[in-house]
Amino acid sequence: MRIRDWDTNLRVRLGAELMMNTTYWMFFPFLSIYFAEEFGKNKAGLLLVLSQIFSVIANLMGGYCADRFGRKQMMVLASVGQGFSFVCFALASSPWLQSPLLGFLAFTIAGVFGAFYWPASQAMVADVVDEKDRGDVFAIFYTSINIAVVVGPILGSIFYVSYRFQLLLFAGLICHLVGFILSKWTRETVPQQRRTALSTEGKWYYFLRNQLKDYSLIAKDKTFLLFIVAGVLAGQTFMQLDLLIPVYIKDFVNKQSLFKFGDWSVVVNGEQAFGIVLAENGFLVASLTVFITKWMGRYYERNVFILSSIVYAISIVIFSQTHWVWGLILAMAFFTFAELMGAGLQQSFVSKLAPEHMRGQYFAAASLRFTISRTIAPLAIPMTVWVGYSWTFIILCLLALASAGLYWVMFYVFEKQSSRLIA
Repeated sequence: MRIRDWDTNLRVRLGAELMMNTTYWMFFPFLSIYFAEEFGKNKAGLLLVLSQIFSVIANLMGGYCADRFGRKQMMVLASVGQGFSFVCFALASSPWLQSPLLGFLAFTIAGVFGAFYWPASQAMVADVVDEKDRGDVFAIFYTSINIAVVVGPILGSIFYVSYRFQLLLFAGLICHLVGFILSKWTRETVPQQRRTALSTEGKWYYFLRNQLKDYSLIAKDKTFLLFIVAGVLAGQTFMQLDLLIPVYIKDFVNKQSLFKFGDWSVVVNGEQAFGIVLAENGFLVASLTVFITKWMGRYYERNVFILSSIVYAISIVIFSQTHWVWGLILAMAFFTFAELMGAGLQQSFVSKLAPEHMRGQYFAAASLRFTISRTIAPLAIPMTVWVGYSWTFIILCLLALASAGLYWVMFYVFEKQSSRLIA
């Protein structure tokens, strides 16, 4: 499905979100280092866990709100809310005030609004795209995110250290601009019968009652529940891209030559080495997502999901065994391949499981793979103090392999349920 054939909503979002994500990735990769330096590894890890707990709650509420109040309304609200959060973060890093605690609170609130945005944005794709084309559309949006992952850190390495206040302020203004663009040039796509049914609910506490009721129904979907648990286990690996991996590289990678031509050489330190592998990840994702998604689409989803987790485990082993920048580049190549294998297929799999009237909540629940993973994943930073880097990487490897086993069980249950429906 070509982009020119997309619904107008999706074309507008693609450009607006690329702009917002690029700005976000100009500073986000450096925040784990910033918080670790300001609060210490133990406290920083625990604070990041705390911030993600709020995102988990917001994520569940976001799915319900996307179905009740509409995809567009929630996305506009989330964009504007993130804008105010980043402006507050900027003030906490301004020439007039230096407050890491206030910055952390602003970062947490921004994460909450981001959790509101995600389920509405994913449900909107499912609303306007036929099932056969959803994998390709999700893959293109994923590619746009990773174009931002390439460009953002490169620009961030120039501006973040010396112009953090201006950069965060600019991020806030961009979020407000995206909110305006979405409100002006997109339309609502939530199925009318779902919105009408929810709007007839009376008292305020019905919101919580019905939300818990709907999510209890989702939890009874064994296939979907296993999908989330397996995703959370795998997420302990891929969430380390901006948590453990930058701290590990900063601690162990000393100045070394990246290229050498006679007397001329390119020397990089730890922070620069991390920037290189992060840019590598973004470049590979941006250039290969659509190709690998189509390639993986030829195979049974079970085999793709299982192999993805196994390749994640291999990448973690390689990371743990090298301090050489080219070894890290090799590890990141495996890491990225594992990421790309399920990039489009997993979102398409969710849309296959989700009833039309509960798409927002299913996508919200599915994104618990990321929000719960990001809640637990920061514990890897203090774990390096408690048990050392070697054991931390071993544990992450075992969790990735455990997720591969759970994916096998999930598809066994899925096939069993499908055969019953056919019979």
